[in-house]
Amino acid sequence: MKNDLSRRHRMLTPESPPVEEFDDPIAAVARLSAIYEANAGFLRDAFARYRRHEPITERVRACYPFVRVRTEVNTHVDSRRSYGFVAGPGVFETTVTRPDLFANYYREQLRLLAKNHQVKIEVGVSSQPIPIHFAFPEGIHLEGELDRDSLLAMRDVFDTPDLSYLDDRIVNGTFEPAPGEPHPLALFTAARVDFSLHRLRHYTATLPTHFQNYVLYTNYQFYIDEFVKLGRTMMTESDDPEVRAYRSQYSAFVEPGDVITYNENLGSEPSEGAAPPRLPQMPAYHLKRADGSGITMVNIGVGPSNAKTITDHIAVLRPHAWVMLGHCAGLRNTQRLGDYVLAHGYVREDHVLDADLPLWVPIPALAEVQLALERGVADVTRLDGAELKRVMRTGTVASVDNRNWELRDHREPVQRLSQSRAIALDMESATIAANGFRFRVPYGTLLCVSDKPLHGELKLPGMADQFYRAQVDQHLQIGVKAMEILRTNGLDKLHSRKLRSFAEVAFQ
Repeated sequence: MKNDLSRRHRMLTPESPPVEEFDDPIAAVARLSAIYEANAGFLRDAFARYRRHEPITERVRACYPFVRVRTEVNTHVDSRRSYGFVAGPGVFETTVTRPDLFANYYREQLRLLAKNHQVKIEVGVSSQPIPIHFAFPEGIHLEGELDRDSLLAMRDVFDTPDLSYLDDRIVNGTFEPAPGEPHPLALFTAARVDFSLHRLRHYTATLPTHFQNYVLYTNYQFYIDEFVKLGRTMMTESDDPEVRAYRSQYSAFVEPGDVITYNENLGSEPSEGAAPPRLPQMPAYHLKRADGSGITMVNIGVGPSNAKTITDHIAVLRPHAWVMLGHCAGLRNTQRLGDYVLAHGYVREDHVLDADLPLWVPIPALAEVQLALERGVADVTRLDGAELKRVMRTGTVASVDNRNWELRDHREPVQRLSQSRAIALDMESATIAANGFRFRVPYGTLLCVSDKPLHGELKLPGMADQFYRAQVDQHLQIGVKAMEILRTNGLDKLHSRKLRSFAEVAFQ
């Protein structure tokens, strides 16, 4: 350890190794991991002493590792790629956290950079402090660990989360590096990632390690009930070779409280974990594959605020796709209850993203996701051609932030919806699609018509219950099928250049 004078405080820090250069991405990530574990461990040890009221006269600080590349010439790369290269000559850098969780992701991003630019990978210790809260990957309840005086004095000893490192300026395209400052290499700083990882556990009651790369969102518990039934069935042993082979692609099913059921077709490990006494705000369930390419489903509840909140945080995990499966109001007289709506455009009247993504920015439909959803409907319903069009309509979805929009003077919303050519209305889909666009996560929406308020078919208890039971199972099967199609098609087809900005970061 070394003691430094900094800002009139004596600073207690771990040894800072020199910057190293690597040709091998695997070795570079191993070095990142060693630095992170040493520095986070240093903070945890210091906090343990602080909690025991041992005297600490210095300010304790440890910083995130960084990874950096330098390019001196413009490089022509495969124009079909949507990530894995920098925009031009310069210095590009990002801070890094949780190599245990992101090791495969980091290796792949650095492999592509080394391949496309033939550059050295530099690894060292940044100047961005690790907040003491984030040194504990599993989280820590400071209020429960410390007495009042120690809690008040903690900021004088340890770094705490700094909002200036947690904003989304890089994502939003408003970040301008200061003269001499490196350009960003990734969309998120390490502190921003850590913040979201801790919030994910709070909102979903599952660890970030369980989240899969294909994410389904829903606004009704009925879908979750069916997903739980599906997940548990997948884990049971089958004597049918075809069924057994299909089920064996999934290794485990995880429910809130990190309750893990392992696949009996792959062995006989006992289940583990304990369900929480009450469900969290947005419970998540994970049908896991060994390579992380399984399916996560989250009940986001009702409203655009929840939709923004959960996608803000899941985005740091860099999923390969997310899709909204939910219910909507059908706006056309020719629609029937139970018909599907495949969104190809959105009216954004949810208002929660207006400051991050201006309303004049169009949210395009992504052909890769649209085709997978359409094929999912066809495969599950066994319909095609004109018969498929009879049960699924493609068009604009309007998302609003007023659940009781029907109570306003109906002339205004009806006129606006008609002018927009909207065929369906909900409260979450435009938010999820817009945040997918903003975070460069391929997105899609497949809704099911549950009522037609403009035509006198309101969502009433008896009608709704009967409808839910009849339609939810099929809708969920379509969503799962679409995700499996996207996975089978491969990442080169899925990740779209439509989501790249002018000077896009290199990391996916």
